Amino acid sequence: MWRRQICWNHDGRPPARRGSRTVGASPHYVHGYSGRERDRLIDQAGTLAELLHAGTYYPPGSVVLEVGCGVGAQTVTLARRSPAATIVAMDISGDSLAAAKARVRSAGFINVMFQRADVFRMAFGPDVFDHVFACFVLEHLSRPRDALGCLRGVLKPGGTITVIEGDHGSAYFHPESLYARQAIRCLIELQARAGGDALIGRKLYPLLLESGFRGVTVAPRTVYVDSSRRPLVEGFTKNTFTAMVEGVRERALGAGLIDEETWERGIRDLHRTAEADGTFCYTFFKAMARR
Repeated sequence: MWRRQICWNHDGRPPARRGSRTVGASPHYVHGYSGRERDRLIDQAGTLAELLHAGTYYPPGSVVLEVGCGVGAQTVTLARRSPAATIVAMDISGDSLAAAKARVRSAGFINVMFQRADVFRMAFGPDVFDHVFACFVLEHLSRPRDALGCLRGVLKPGGTITVIEGDHGSAYFHPESLYARQAIRCLIELQARAGGDALIGRKLYPLLLESGFRGVTVAPRTVYVDSSRRPLVEGFTKNTFTAMVEGVRERALGAGLIDEETWERGIRDLHRTAEADGTFCYTFFKAMARR
């Protein structure tokens, strides 16, 4: 029954076809869709799986909507942790969905369906899903409160939503560097210009309350890295955070947000925090609520 329910719009129309136009998301995904970015997302998901997914488990028979699944970096962990639940992985990008399908299938999971859709124009009826999972999605939307309202509409009464977001303003490190902070500010500013919010983690509690959810709880999940934690040095400091900042180099320089010399020094200083005497801290925020 659930297969029939989730494949139709509120007014009974079938979902938009693969090539149809979707609306509502930021027109420019600040991180881009390159192979390097795909690798970064996968590195990030693997490195942070336990930190971000601890406590997230969906019971047998439940139907879960993963919003903004991207290349499937988080989807594999969801499918692994809840093998008897059905995961409906949704994204606005057809190319990302294709990559997600390949990744999930190669991992051997068969409990995942895929749907191309915009969060503001979803091809699902009301009160369909038992749970919604949204990781690193709201930061890219110009209307996060409206998006949460749409997600509330497809949740069953009493259903849960889990939202995970970062907050680039939470980054601090040793050795301290004004240049590194300027480089990070470029990413924050570019995301704002694209209609997103790289500081959204700190705002999850009020956003969920204002969207009509109840029982909202938010737990900070802090990553602390020093040279005794080599997997995090490579997986987070270098391959997740610094790589994310490095990825906006051309846009930052092209927009005149920073000069090349300052940028290069800032990136060098971020890499410096991954050396033997360096440390790096960053906080993610994991929110849970009920309809």
